[in-house]
Amino acid sequence: MTARPDRVLYPANGFTKADAIAYYRAVSKWLLPHLRDRPLSFRRYPDTIRGESFWEKDAPAFTPSWIKTVAVPRRSGDSDIHYIVINDLRSLLWLVDVGGIELHPFLHRTRKLASASSIVFDLDPGSGADIGDCCEVALLLRDALAAIDLESFAKVSGSKGVQVYVPLNGNVTHAATESFARLVAEELARAHPKLIVAKMAKQLRARRVFIDWSQNADFKTTVSVYSLRAKREEPFASMPVTWKEVERRKPLEFTPDRAMARLKKEGDLFAPVLKLKQSIPNVPAATARGVEEPERSTRSGLPRAGSQSGRRLFLVTKTETGNELWIDMRGKFKRWILRPDREGEPQLVAMPAGQFDIDPAYYEGKVPPEWKKRVSIEDAGSYEIIDGSYQRERFDLWFSGRVLSGEWILAKTPGEHKSWLLAPV
Repeated sequence: MTARPDRVLYPANGFTKADAIAYYRAVSKWLLPHLRDRPLSFRRYPDTIRGESFWEKDAPAFTPSWIKTVAVPRRSGDSDIHYIVINDLRSLLWLVDVGGIELHPFLHRTRKLASASSIVFDLDPGSGADIGDCCEVALLLRDALAAIDLESFAKVSGSKGVQVYVPLNGNVTHAATESFARLVAEELARAHPKLIVAKMAKQLRARRVFIDWSQNADFKTTVSVYSLRAKREEPFASMPVTWKEVERRKPLEFTPDRAMARLKKEGDLFAPVLKLKQSIPNVPAATARGVEEPERSTRSGLPRAGSQSGRRLFLVTKTETGNELWIDMRGKFKRWILRPDREGEPQLVAMPAGQFDIDPAYYEGKVPPEWKKRVSIEDAGSYEIIDGSYQRERFDLWFSGRVLSGEWILAKTPGEHKSWLLAPV
């Protein structure tokens, strides 16, 4: 697998993958305890932050065997989701090396999937509101929680909002924490209707702060403390802040360098979130919603249309032109005509031949009736981008098919030729 440490992630300031790896190595002492034994969802960027990105929930097919995973049942009863668990530096750096820039752990641990270790209130400013308004809401939330003997801790999201955590570290279910968070959010919204909204509708959020209580559902994740974000042109980190800093509403932005310096000086301000035990009042629990819907078609096992994961559909077909490779890129099939290399190497010459809409039948591994006399499917499965983009004229791909499997490089040939080469690694 090609590392390409010089790959630029944030073009605005030239922050590279090597810089991201150096940052995560430097903060790992404080970050790893907050990831330990938690299923992890992560946002992966195989190119720059401006390029295509996707959520990885199920561990990618190219995940090394030494990476720990945990099987979590799906609501549908389909195959389990195998979430990655990051318990050590080696696993963390592998994740960053494959473009895992944003880290979003669950609020539960692997041995207590039904129990939330914390409650989180995600404060999101609507249009016309800003982080100063989020700070004002965070203080109201802190005081409301303190009135019922609950201590809370704040952090900036690294994007535009503030998040307030209430440590529990007991056996409270997600259904109970979600109901409690909703009750608190709705009470504050009733008391401060010009500042706070607790309803999901985005049209209600103008000039107000939305308290997202739904983040406490068992299938939701929240960006980890000390994680980098890819929301802006330059990297910022999600960082704990003191209540005095929230009260001052001072600029609460942390570049990687500022985040590392702060950690070295002050240590982990979020450490109490890992150990402090608290209880919440009894609240009628909402019905548990279970984990997310599957990312794959339940009938064929192939990736489904519109999946947000890194898995995409590929087909190796036989047509009147010979063998072709069709790969789903941004919802359309990119078509490549395959030819053996003249030099007799295992690589193939791949000629781009345009793109076309993907008929739903292909997601079932079938040829649409009108094309059955002209097209046959030789192989079908999922592929994942490890690294690369069209702009760079190079892709590092992982195929999970019967014939086309493992790691392959798809790269344009030098010069003015239109051909590319598809070669196994």
